[in-house]
Amino acid sequence: MINKIKSFFKNFNAKALFQNQVVKNILTVGIATLLIKFIGFYKESVVAANFGLSEILDTFFIASLVPGFIDTVFLGAFKNVFIPSYVAELKTTNSISSFQTTGFLVTGLVSVLFMIIAFVFTDTYVENFFAGHTQEYYSMIKSQFRYLLPCIVIWGFSSLLSGMLNIYGEYKYSSYGSVFVPISIIACLFLYRDVFGNLVLAFGTLFGSILCFLYYLVLCLKKKILKLSKPNLKSSNARLMFAQLPAKISSGFLTGMNGVVDQYFAAQLVLGSIAAINYGKKMPAFLIGLLAIAITNVLLPYFSKLVLNNRGKSFETVFKMMKITFWGGAVFAILGIIFTDFFVEFFFQRKEFTAEDTKVVSNIQKIFLVYIPFTIAGTINVNFLTSINKNAFMAYVSFGALVLNIILDYILIQYYGILGIAICTTVVVILKNVIMFYFTFKESKKTGVTT
Repeated sequence: MINKIKSFFKNFNAKALFQNQVVKNILTVGIATLLIKFIGFYKESVVAANFGLSEILDTFFIASLVPGFIDTVFLGAFKNVFIPSYVAELKTTNSISSFQTTGFLVTGLVSVLFMIIAFVFTDTYVENFFAGHTQEYYSMIKSQFRYLLPCIVIWGFSSLLSGMLNIYGEYKYSSYGSVFVPISIIACLFLYRDVFGNLVLAFGTLFGSILCFLYYLVLCLKKKILKLSKPNLKSSNARLMFAQLPAKISSGFLTGMNGVVDQYFAAQLVLGSIAAINYGKKMPAFLIGLLAIAITNVLLPYFSKLVLNNRGKSFETVFKMMKITFWGGAVFAILGIIFTDFFVEFFFQRKEFTAEDTKVVSNIQKIFLVYIPFTIAGTINVNFLTSINKNAFMAYVSFGALVLNIILDYILIQYYGILGIAICTTVVVILKNVIMFYFTFKESKKTGVTT
């Protein structure tokens, strides 16, 4: 292992790397994301100071679970199949404005459909899935949920607009959109806490989401990217997009269910356990998000173009990028584990967030940090597999990961309590990414590529 690391750094050509346009784009997005992540961390420290590991925060996380799940699973899945098909459509003589309209039409219909489903079934879902709480607890969830419900449509259109910006190389500008939600929440906590009371986090999320959508819309209009016309649902690339959508949605649904399962088991423990799990994910999410957002925004359009032009080179590129990001992620993970106690205390321990809360969150966070290199390298692999339309395979892997997650959560929570959930998540994430890497490796052999 040590010899491999030495060999990696010996053969590492930094000058050539930073002259690469793809790397420049990733760094551009990464720097913008870093600034936004710091604002997000400050937002989390303000939220922690106001609520600690409390019932209010637990109910907000539960209220945002379904809208966030729909956004990640269904709307995010559509964006991921939309981009490769859009890139392919650009190479045809068809009207790209027609394809854009198709994308917005599908996004709007799917968003409204799931808004209605979420609204109709939320009462039943909350009281049965998170049974054993007071009516006041359920009332707090439902009241916050009503503010978060419109975000489903807003996030859907924002996701599509940001994807189009990335396709046309506007990576830096598209990255700034995510700053509006944390700034809005911070402003609401400082200025309108007394006005909105327990609804302040939900309202801040809604208002920030609206600002984000308007930002993307104005930017697309200014860059003359947005061009709408009569939709053509029968074009070859539209049909390919629709054919890939069920598998991508299934994969995203099964992956997203892992978070739902974790929150379900956490809800069986003491109050504040859901908040503790979410805070425990903050540093891993920061480090993963910093690289994963940059990687996803840049590499999905890039791989989609490269696969069409040179399939063999695309495999060589993905393996090279995975090696670099895995070792880089490993360094970040080790540093994160070493300094976890300090960071949790520095960012969160004040007012309602006690020293005991810091201890709980730090232990959870150390476990989650272990999967960072696997997740970051795996993000590159997922984008690549999406670009070559291997969504069905990812759906099968996600199903197996979900089943394993349920089994391990049930077993480990008996022995380790809330730490068992963190251990389970880490094991499942690592296994899932290793299996997908092996699949990509096997696919590469069909093109004669050696890693």
